[in-house]
Amino acid sequence: MSNLSDERTPQAPLEPQQPDGDEAQHGMPGVPVAGVEDGELGGEENYEQMLADYDQTDHSQDGDVLVGHVLTVSESLVIVDIGQKTEGSVPRDHFAQEIKPGDEVEVVIDRPGTSPEGFLYLSHEKVRRLRHWDVLEQAMNEGYLISGHVLAKVKGGLSVDVGVRAFMPASQIDLRPTHNLDSFVGQDIPVRILKLNRRKGNAVVSRRAAIEEEALAKRSAAMENIFDGAVLEGVIKNLTDYGAFVDLGGIDGLLHISDMSYGRVTHPADVVASGQPVTVRVLRFDRDKGRISLGMKQLYADPWETAVERFPLGSRISGRVVSVTDYGAFVEIEPGVEGLIHISEMTWSRRMKHPGKVVKTGVTIEAIVLDIRPQDKRVSLGLKQLEADPWTTLGERYAVGSVVEGRVRKLTDFGAFIEIEEGIDGLVHVSDMSWTKHIKHPSELLKKGQMVQAAILQIDSGNRRLSLGIKQLEPDAWETFFNSHMVNELVRGVVVRSANFGVFVELAPGVEGLCHNSEIPGVEGRGRGGESATQPLPLGSMHEFKIIRMNEAEKKIGLSMKAVGEEKERSRLRGYQQQAEAASLGFDAGGGGAPDNNGEEG
Repeated sequence: MSNLSDERTPQAPLEPQQPDGDEAQHGMPGVPVAGVEDGELGGEENYEQMLADYDQTDHSQDGDVLVGHVLTVSESLVIVDIGQKTEGSVPRDHFAQEIKPGDEVEVVIDRPGTSPEGFLYLSHEKVRRLRHWDVLEQAMNEGYLISGHVLAKVKGGLSVDVGVRAFMPASQIDLRPTHNLDSFVGQDIPVRILKLNRRKGNAVVSRRAAIEEEALAKRSAAMENIFDGAVLEGVIKNLTDYGAFVDLGGIDGLLHISDMSYGRVTHPADVVASGQPVTVRVLRFDRDKGRISLGMKQLYADPWETAVERFPLGSRISGRVVSVTDYGAFVEIEPGVEGLIHISEMTWSRRMKHPGKVVKTGVTIEAIVLDIRPQDKRVSLGLKQLEADPWTTLGERYAVGSVVEGRVRKLTDFGAFIEIEEGIDGLVHVSDMSWTKHIKHPSELLKKGQMVQAAILQIDSGNRRLSLGIKQLEPDAWETFFNSHMVNELVRGVVVRSANFGVFVELAPGVEGLCHNSEIPGVEGRGRGGESATQPLPLGSMHEFKIIRMNEAEKKIGLSMKAVGEEKERSRLRGYQQQAEAASLGFDAGGGGAPDNNGEEG
């Protein structure tokens, strides 16, 4: 990079001033400003004067550069022999360095005529300016960078000293729009020459082009060290919701959120920060498209590779709940390894509705490893296994025939489930709800949530089944009746139902017997429609019946009203017979009188 910002030599007092547009604006004579065209001054007189001065300046610049030898040096002038009849004089302040007689210097004829002392007017400053323009043109033509010094902020950009005063548009300052132009004032920056006009003294430069060229060079150098699997150092450039861009020294790569850690990452900011140095591995490099995929977790071993050894079946682990769903909860055992506690493995009870009732996100809990499959990256965990299965000791806590109390948890067509303790449900079948009533659905007798008592009928811990009965809390009315009555016994009952073949009679609470029409006096036959010709016994009427049949297995009792009359007649006849026999025995023994017509003694 060429540096043209060397020390500038003040102009000699005799050198004519060359005002242009910038001089008129900023009051800095002799220093042209890039981007200021003729006519921008706004005044016609200034425009004509500028053209006249420009013609004079241009004529001098078109002169040949002469090589002369210093003859004498005074405080204000340097006398130079240029090989002509007349020596020339150069203002002393045109030379920044020390000058002495005999030194060789380059000069141009500054203007026609001679000084009052008879010397030609020479200029060394204009030679330096001409050399600057040569260097600037070479830099522009060959495309290399030069150094510039930012002088001031001007309208639309910056004023930059590159040996001449140049203009840098705001769009050429940086790769992105820059609003704080004052921050560049006083800085030395690399620039590229975009445009030169030696005749008008205009120069346009660009820092952006220099940055792009430097970035391109860095990118090319960086790409030489990039290949799949390479481990590189970089700096986090910026973050997005899906990852982070890493500056690898001239070229950017994407570090996706899924490749930052084996653990769960909600946002890249949880792992890295902008400006942070990082070490990454190249996962994929598309050289044609310039796309680089990076990873951080790939620098370390996958924790699933040794998960079986570190978390054997049945082991007790501790982890943090990272999410709760309708079907279970995910627990982070360690970064990169998560296990699922299914809702069915959270409690021995079957009534839990949502995992959120048991665990909360962010809470650390303990669990038991039930299953582990590294190839699928799955671990099954259990909470309820931390406590003993209540079914294993059910037979020790309860006995068949004992009475328990519980809440009706669920009703089905075939029965009701009653929870007698946490995790233990028993089934009351519809057939075990009443001795006497015909229950079609449990809702006829029970309601969900109702507290009830029941007797334990059967315990099957192996199959996790418990049979309960409600009717067993009371004695069987049929069994009691059959134990206390027999065939040919007279009983009293109330007619509760009638049918075309007879009536049903309630003999005891829940116990009914059937009295067929053929066993009812006065009911002699049936009509054509199948109905009895005579009305059966009225509902609610009480009568006396004789038991003529008993079937305990089928819980059937046959009754007869006719047999009651016959039985009474036989009883009366038996009474007469007994009286007659007694009278006969008394007559033979005592010689008493004969009995009267009613069988009674006279």
